[in-house]
Amino acid sequence: MAQAFSRVAIFGKPRADSIREPLSRIISQVQATGLEVLLDAATREAAGLTEFAGHSLAAIGKHADVAVVLGGDGTMLGIARELAPHQVPLIGINHGRLGFMTDIALDQMTEVLGQMLAGDYEIDRRVLLDAEVLRRGSPTFHTRALNDVVVSRGVNGGMVEFTVRVDGVTMYNQRADGVILATPTGSTAYALSANGPILHPSLAGLVLVPVAPQTLSNRPIALPDSCVIEIEITDVRDASAHFDMQTYSQLAPGDVVRARRSRDSATLLHPRGYNYFATLRQKLHWNVMPSESHNRF
Repeated sequence: MAQAFSRVAIFGKPRADSIREPLSRIISQVQATGLEVLLDAATREAAGLTEFAGHSLAAIGKHADVAVVLGGDGTMLGIARELAPHQVPLIGINHGRLGFMTDIALDQMTEVLGQMLAGDYEIDRRVLLDAEVLRRGSPTFHTRALNDVVVSRGVNGGMVEFTVRVDGVTMYNQRADGVILATPTGSTAYALSANGPILHPSLAGLVLVPVAPQTLSNRPIALPDSCVIEIEITDVRDASAHFDMQTYSQLAPGDVVRARRSRDSATLLHPRGYNYFATLRQKLHWNVMPSESHNRF
């Protein structure tokens, strides 16, 4: 058995339909086991749970032993970035679509959550990126990313032109719809749809994936996560940078997006018996064989 908990933070997907009822069940279950509930203030307001006290992210980061997140992967990404500096582990309950990170099904929530809060769980640590935008050498924007850093063309369309440097050495100059720098966690997100490889979460690596490159021979490349990656905009066309597709920065010619592995990491907790390959089989349907009708010409 791993460590049990005393103070449990609870977060819910904002603006989600029908979220009040499962949130209420989670709160009741936590209280019934004698644990203290720290309900996120924004979740309290969004779900109308005004009978409970709300707590700020800063207070939760300081006092919570674990956080339960009810939502989809996007909700988990945002909370994980905020709580990573405080080393608060997270339990994800799926109230979204795919659920790579929120891996507990809603209909299994009561049984599984009870076991995990009692200390029966698997620990899974995930790499984050520290990313910043530099303009004329000075930082104008800074954030973290758990999935990916994406540089893409702006609202006016057309390819974006950029130079990629790794530890100060030019890797290539490229024109493309964009480029993705993904962590192992993010390798199953946008990078995968752009034909990037899947990286196991335990690998100390990053993957750089071009999106529709003009140079057709340009392919994804895996890099050590000790590298510092810079992406410099070299064309007059507008471009943008996205961090986990949740935070955004408008880029101008000469701007540099710089990213490196963060000193902080996100800790995910899974039910006992969790297996990454089982998740891939389930979420990517690797266990589904083509039907006979699909093999006919």
